[in-house]
Amino acid sequence: MHTRRLVLLLTAQLLPALALVLPVLALAHNIAGGDASFIASNAGAAPGPFMYLGAKHMVSGYDHLLFLAGVIFFLYRPIHVIQYVTLFAVGHSTTLLLGVLADIQINAYLIDSFIALSVVYKALENMGGLDRLGKWRPNTRLAVLLFGLIHGFGLATSLQELQLADEGLIVNLISFNVGVEIGQILALLFIFAFFEVWRTRNSFRQYAFISNAALMCAGFILMMYQLTAWQLNA
Repeated sequence: MHTRRLVLLLTAQLLPALALVLPVLALAHNIAGGDASFIASNAGAAPGPFMYLGAKHMVSGYDHLLFLAGVIFFLYRPIHVIQYVTLFAVGHSTTLLLGVLADIQINAYLIDSFIALSVVYKALENMGGLDRLGKWRPNTRLAVLLFGLIHGFGLATSLQELQLADEGLIVNLISFNVGVEIGQILALLFIFAFFEVWRTRNSFRQYAFISNAALMCAGFILMMYQLTAWQLNA
């Protein structure tokens, strides 16, 4: 009991710091600086650089990675991890390509707030918050696919802001998407390895609820930040 109180105390102390750090990370998550300059000035197919940028964007995509961490939190078998991650990949790959090629315009702050909401949803599900819904409880696989579609639009808006050249567009988009998948796999290897080690310890079950509560708080903070930025920039 003493340990649980200590964890709760530390969580209460860390959340205000998290609220300050996440907005900074939100700015860092966008494609900017030299990467943005390269994409904006590039003309023609450049599969290598775009693949690198896609991988970099995913590895630094804390919102995507928080959602994936929530998705695999209670997945013990690699085959189940592959199934869920594949659904997520199909979803965000579809809307990434569709969003850019069809020029579907969505407010970046608004779509990022929905991405943050996906983190809240997954944490709530892991905490057992949806168990009382009974037969009305959402299908977990379908939810991951749908949220994958939303995450893909988030990736698309990041590219749309840079006004990609038409020459070599399809090749560059596919390369960027492949890079996103590579970055996702690399990040998941570390996340899954961490969970595999943690699950061998008694602390996993003891602190699983608290960990998902912190995950939910991070999602809410991100969502409020994005909604506030949306209103300030309206």
